[in-house]
Amino acid sequence: MTGISAREHRLMKIVGIGLNKTGTKTLGVCLRHWGFKHRSCDYAAFQMCRNGRINDLLTYMKDYDSFEDWPWPLVYKHIDRAFPSTKFILTRRATAETWFMSLCRHATRKGPSQYRAYVYGHEMPHEHKTEHVDVYESHNRCVRAYFDDRPGQLLEVSWEEGDGWDVLARFLGLERPRIPFPHANSSALKS
Repeated sequence: MTGISAREHRLMKIVGIGLNKTGTKTLGVCLRHWGFKHRSCDYAAFQMCRNGRINDLLTYMKDYDSFEDWPWPLVYKHIDRAFPSTKFILTRRATAETWFMSLCRHATRKGPSQYRAYVYGHEMPHEHKTEHVDVYESHNRCVRAYFDDRPGQLLEVSWEEGDGWDVLARFLGLERPRIPFPHANSSALKS
């Protein structure tokens, strides 16, 4: 790693705070490539969040460097206060419509989900487009507003719009990998 010292690397957290189906898995692949000790969708952490055990969740986070998927987008303000040097990455889709269609396809493949029920109010999204899109757009607006005066702490990316290694490496102060940019769920990018 270049740009940051080994000590800073141990202290820095990197948290993907885009909602699911926004390229979170791709972000995880990137962070693992750089050698970060990573957590993705984490059932135990999600239960801590859902049950209001935020201090336990923050303690749990101390053993890891980077995070994406549930429950991390739900607790970014708590993370920011507990780990002030954290870098946050808001993954998003090109449009809310594209995001919703991807969410529906995922739900059809996976079935009802307690994650979706908790976050969006429905286990299945298909008949609840307005509510889901409202949550998605509101989340993105709130994240942008929260970090508005700290642009060096938030990076907003859309893999569909061409963001990749260059923007991630520059934001994190790391060397750009010499491999093609991964797309962990490339079928999502075709829609």
